[in-house]
Amino acid sequence: MRMTREKTVVQLTYLPKVFPVNCYLVEEENSLTLVDAALPNNVKAILQAAEKLGKPITRIVLTHAHDDHIGALDGLKERLPAAQVFISKRDARLLQGDRSLEPGEPSGPIRGGVPKKVLTKPDVLLQDGDRVGSLLAVAAPGHTPGSMAFLDTRNDILIVGDAFQTRAGVAVSGQLKLMFPFPALATWDKQTSLESARRLRDLKPTLLAAGHGNMLVQPKQWIEKAITEAERSLAK
Repeated sequence: MRMTREKTVVQLTYLPKVFPVNCYLVEEENSLTLVDAALPNNVKAILQAAEKLGKPITRIVLTHAHDDHIGALDGLKERLPAAQVFISKRDARLLQGDRSLEPGEPSGPIRGGVPKKVLTKPDVLLQDGDRVGSLLAVAAPGHTPGSMAFLDTRNDILIVGDAFQTRAGVAVSGQLKLMFPFPALATWDKQTSLESARRLRDLKPTLLAAGHGNMLVQPKQWIEKAITEAERSLAK
């Protein structure tokens, strides 16, 4: 996997030129937090990246429960049994394959690759505003009902899962980019995604780190443009 560092965050990218799938290692003083778990065949590469950084992975945090974000979870947990696993309380159901909606949620179907045979049980069910080391958990539903983003409070780097994509252009989840349409096709509710994008914008991130595509430094203008495009699309 390709390693790209920005301050306290290291992006690990599988197939960067073909079908980029990202996960992130966030450095703490004596440990690492892994944000997302990429694909099942990425276990070894993730562990090797941690070895290069010289610190143990003690936390595995999931932005949402799609296959390309939890793929290596079981393999990593087997090798790192002491590592705590974190996911939103809402997407913990999705992690177990439960696509049913809760009362009051938009009625569209939950899309994308929902896992069917995950063995790992989360240790901590996150809610908006919780802390995981230096990371602040921020509810960002839309791509899935329980999607979360994570803000590194030391430098305002924002890891967003699929709330935005940067591959083939910056887009709010649900807005189609023809050169990389997959996040849009896997999005549950576009209007909810837009509302979450506005909230993430208001955090004023210094860097946008998405599930698919390169990290984007000083992303304000790109985020604003993506939100405007989504507003226009949904107004039609």
